[in-house]
Amino acid sequence: MVNARPALQVSAAFMEIIPSLPVLLAFSAATLLLALTPGPDMTLSINKALREGRAAGLAVLIGTNCGICVHTMLVAFGVSALIVASPTAFLVLKTGGAGYLFWIAVMAIRKGNNFVLEAEARTERKRGRLKAAMANGFWVNLLNPKIIIFFMTFLPQFVDAGDPNVTGKLIFLGFTFIAVALLPTIGIVLAADRLSGWLMTHKRILRGIDYLFAGVFSLFAVKILLTQAR
Repeated sequence: MVNARPALQVSAAFMEIIPSLPVLLAFSAATLLLALTPGPDMTLSINKALREGRAAGLAVLIGTNCGICVHTMLVAFGVSALIVASPTAFLVLKTGGAGYLFWIAVMAIRKGNNFVLEAEARTERKRGRLKAAMANGFWVNLLNPKIIIFFMTFLPQFVDAGDPNVTGKLIFLGFTFIAVALLPTIGIVLAADRLSGWLMTHKRILRGIDYLFAGVFSLFAVKILLTQAR
């Protein structure tokens, strides 16, 4: 007879890291509101969906969610607190993040008019664009000190500091954040993709959007440079 005790132990351990239903509901409601709040991640995914189609926009989402996974682990194991506590590490992080957003702003102006619909050739070049979009999403998310500070202050609100399973619960909440935010963010990307076909026939408007996104990315970069560790 197969010993079911290990499976039961794993199941019991998993149940211990799941917050109570009221906490989960409150966390999910807050996450939905935050998912609809404009930020560098959302701006980048919309930009890619408008210019390169929904596949590129969704690739950005994959990249940003990978970044959230990393932030979750950093918070759960206390690394984020060490980064914020170190003036040098925090300065390097926010300088790198701001520089990366400025670079995206420049690229939006320089190459924004190279509008490519998703229906175009399924080539190595297209796969390369998708990998680049995923990488853009990952680094924009990971290098944003505001996200580090946000996760350090947001996730612990839903966990008791004296809970012996605090690390597991923080990890669970981080992945729950991704799951809850996924539906509205995918909806935003698909809506932008629907608009891309119309923009293809209105190049001047599309070019204006390139400059608009460049300005928004530059603004986010400035805000990151002005971010102070708390």
